[in-house]
Amino acid sequence: MTGPGAKGGPLLRASGITKFYGDRVGCRDIGFELWPGEVLAIVGESGSGKTTLLNCLATRVVPTAGVIEYRMRDGRMRDLHALSDAERRLLMRTDWGFVHQNPIDGLRMTVSAGGNVGERLMAVGERHYGHIRETATDWLGRVEIAADRVDDDPRSFSGGMRQRLQIARNLVTGPRLVFMDEPTGGLDVSVQARLLDLLRGLVADLGLSAIVVTHDLAVARLLSHRMLVMKGGEVIEEGLTDQVLDDPQAAYTQLLVSSILQV
Repeated sequence: MTGPGAKGGPLLRASGITKFYGDRVGCRDIGFELWPGEVLAIVGESGSGKTTLLNCLATRVVPTAGVIEYRMRDGRMRDLHALSDAERRLLMRTDWGFVHQNPIDGLRMTVSAGGNVGERLMAVGERHYGHIRETATDWLGRVEIAADRVDDDPRSFSGGMRQRLQIARNLVTGPRLVFMDEPTGGLDVSVQARLLDLLRGLVADLGLSAIVVTHDLAVARLLSHRMLVMKGGEVIEEGLTDQVLDDPQAAYTQLLVSSILQV
């Protein structure tokens, strides 16, 4: 069974996550559970702490306090920040993906499109060139990049194509959890819509869990089952996405929702 409420317990559990940068609060006392097949959106304005929280969850930043536990493939819950460097690197190559807002941060721009996807396969032990190329070409097709672009340099791609290539690179090894930092930020509206449709389909087809940081409530509604609303480093509202957006309780959430309704 996949989807929110799947058996076997949560995939990820965060408790009391706090990060200070000197006297400045990045995030404070945040806790939640993420279940297999669930997509969680973390929303808020710039400076709300959502990216700090995402980076703590993805072990890119060490929290000042709190515990983040992850269910390994053997079923055990492990404290992520107590893992060895080698264990974390293995997770990042196999179980996790990370989609950056700027695809340049998640791609090797001097390596071909097929090479970008193939590198991740090689990182998990694949060595057969023919199979790597075939799998890479298949994944380019799945993210709507023509097979005849497999040897092309990403520098020749549009912003939307680069983002789709970054998604293929992240998903080719079958991760269970994908972190996304403003995945449609900086793209034209029509390109955003196409990318969102693609992401929603892939997440559903693959049964992925995902944590999506976004300031765009329309993105949150389209992609997520549940959401956290952040302000000043703290979660001020949480719940099922449609419930929060259709009946926001916190004044700040009401302001966010009203701002997208005013045309």
